Amino acid sequence: MPLPNRVDPFGTIFATPHRGAFMGNRGGRLHDTGKTIVRRWASKAWITCLLAFKDYRRKQVMGDSYTELFFLDEATALAAGHRPCAECRRADYNRFKALFIEAQAAQGVTVRTAMEMDAVLHRERLARPRVTARAVDLPDGSMLVLDTQAWLKRDGRLWLWGPGGYQADRPLPADAVEVLTPGATLAVLAAGYAAHMDGSSAPWP
Repeated sequence: MPLPNRVDPFGTIFATPHRGAFMGNRGGRLHDTGKTIVRRWASKAWITCLLAFKDYRRKQVMGDSYTELFFLDEATALAAGHRPCAECRRADYNRFKALFIEAQAAQGVTVRTAMEMDAVLHRERLARPRVTARAVDLPDGSMLVLDTQAWLKRDGRLWLWGPGGYQADRPLPADAVEVLTPGATLAVLAAGYAAHMDGSSAPWP
């Protein structure tokens, strides 16, 4: 029986037999003793980690210290409001943070620390209604909503998200769309941060 430890681009935690390319957490334990998810987050630090790092070993699935979460790819994690881990993904974290600070400064917002960065992301992932924008203006690696489904933008087209990979593609719509990826993260992607995107069902490496 699959555990409820996968995350979709909407930030929802669900169960699926498909495996993810990245792990992460939301700052603590989200499950009860029966391994049922009972809360969406434990802190504002939502991070994305490597599946393997040094010789670290988790003794059990969904243990006592935090709930392991898994993502199809980094684009999914970013859409859900996560950011790179400062320990196992230090180079990615440093680049993401530097671009994040620059983008926020351009908007008159001062961000210096990871806690301040997490606070910005937390406000944006809870904001409703979500931001709207033209799909053509969104950077590659961003996610949006069409017909209640999540789509990835890459190479001038949209790709339908699924737990096992991207399943279909379509042209970019002309109208404004609801954007899943937080605005602060969109700015990081637009500034050149290259998010990992799964290629299991799409014509890219």
